[in-house]
Amino acid sequence: MTKRLEGKRALVTGASRGIGRAIALRLAAEGARVAVCARKEAEAEELVREIEALGGSAIPVILDVRDAALVATGVERASRPDRRIDIIVNNAGIGGPTPLAGEARSDDQWNRILDVNLNGPWRVLRAALPFLPQGARVINISSVLGRFGVAYNAAYCTTKHGLIGLTRTLALELAPQKITVNAVCPGWVDTDMGRAGIGLLGKASGLDPDQAFEHVGKMAPLGEVLVPDEIAGLVVYLASDDARNVTGQAIVIDGGQVMP
Repeated sequence: MTKRLEGKRALVTGASRGIGRAIALRLAAEGARVAVCARKEAEAEELVREIEALGGSAIPVILDVRDAALVATGVERASRPDRRIDIIVNNAGIGGPTPLAGEARSDDQWNRILDVNLNGPWRVLRAALPFLPQGARVINISSVLGRFGVAYNAAYCTTKHGLIGLTRTLALELAPQKITVNAVCPGWVDTDMGRAGIGLLGKASGLDPDQAFEHVGKMAPLGEVLVPDEIAGLVVYLASDDARNVTGQAIVIDGGQVMP
């Protein structure tokens, strides 16, 4: 069977766990050579070994999206040997409460979330631009919280809204090079980060972790919490030639909870 991404070069940030890990595995399974970007070398190398054991191709890249110098060197490494990156997936992200008032408020938390979730993709794309060929693909992992607000999560919601704005703007800027730029907006996904958020929601509602997990699944008409591989499947489509005329979109995948 033909692999849809045979011969392509991909870069995935935050690739060592959760959604990023699933995306890296699926891109490799479709024939792409994947630059597995993570802050910890051991975690990147572990995923590379797993991809290679499955018959795929990958390289570990140490990359912290908060550090412009590390981004520049990491992106350049990912482009080797032919100085080309066909697919960029901006997946690295963090969350956490940022209330406007009360003892928990913190400029440090606000700035940290903005730096990772919004400044990070900007740094990656700025560094990657010289290596993007005609027809390259950029996929930014936003969230359904980029489509609506949630109390006490101002920084996270702001960054995910902002990432959609960045997606739409760069889709116009890069259209002359036939480079598509899209955002994926997942709902609740069964990852460590997702479980932590579900736990906080459950605690506020007096639910134990299992009850909270069931509760958030029922928020969507289809009644399920997503798994990371579902997000990866959508990313593979957007990275493929089938999506060559899809750009500037913020595609929701959440079981029907958000219907714009």
